[in-house]
Amino acid sequence: MIPMGTINWLFVCGLAFCMGGVVVLSFMPLSSDCICPLSRGRTKASSELNKVPVGVQESAPKSIHKLAVLVPFRDRFEELLQFVPHMTKFLQRQGIEHKIFLLNQIDRYRFNRASLINVGFRFTSEVYDYIAMHDVDLLPINDALIYKYPSDAGPHHIAAPELHPKYHYETFVGGILLVRCEHFEQVNGMSNKYWGWGLEDDEFYVRIRDAGLRVTRPENIKTGVNDTFTHIHNRYHRKRDTQKCYNQKEITRKRDRQTGLNTLKYKISKIQEMSIDGISITVLNILLECDLADTPWCDCSGNAAVASAVST
Repeated sequence: MIPMGTINWLFVCGLAFCMGGVVVLSFMPLSSDCICPLSRGRTKASSELNKVPVGVQESAPKSIHKLAVLVPFRDRFEELLQFVPHMTKFLQRQGIEHKIFLLNQIDRYRFNRASLINVGFRFTSEVYDYIAMHDVDLLPINDALIYKYPSDAGPHHIAAPELHPKYHYETFVGGILLVRCEHFEQVNGMSNKYWGWGLEDDEFYVRIRDAGLRVTRPENIKTGVNDTFTHIHNRYHRKRDTQKCYNQKEITRKRDRQTGLNTLKYKISKIQEMSIDGISITVLNILLECDLADTPWCDCSGNAAVASAVST
């Protein structure tokens, strides 16, 4: 049986074929067999990192800073096929030097958006100056939303509460958040305790505040909640994992002062280049590790605990 969330070449190519051949997908192994973070010695030349795909026109000078677009992912191919060409064109119009990194969770545990972002940061931070924590189902459609390098003040929240189609509370920092690498290190990344859907971004807001940083947001935007973003999530087709088990509800309502970048445990089983409409993105197949004694809610079914008991 193929592990849940594993990118299967035949499945993806079949999907592209069923869509009438509009999208061409292919996978290529990276030149190095090293499953380790990017370094300035291993990465491609700057001109290759932001190569303009066929049919995309540049309209702005290149930024001096490099953006790693980190996309936490599990089994969301339909959204991905829209996301990659849309975001590439959007960022090219702004002259943002960038690369999309698909953080594909392939372990047996519940989805952990925050830990995947931590992994993506660890992988990219030596080469890239800032990250975009970016949901795959939220597409900006107003070109006044600028993905520029955040200020000294702190992270820049593109999906501001007054613009997001669904979430409008003042401390919301989910959807799309730009963070300088030094600021992400300063707050020790994100909590690793948030398995399943929700609340990890609220905890991250508290980390930002406690570090003395300030969240900035777009100004003078003429659009609103209905015409600033396209939200392509189908809640009937893809139900969110909102289950709460064990003492999850109690623990995840509190500020996590124990976990973050310094406690992150994972393995990258494979790194591949994936091409969508001639646009190359990097896919990291990620196996997160769960301490069942600390966060048993990484698997509400109890199967992980049984498997662990059998193995010992």
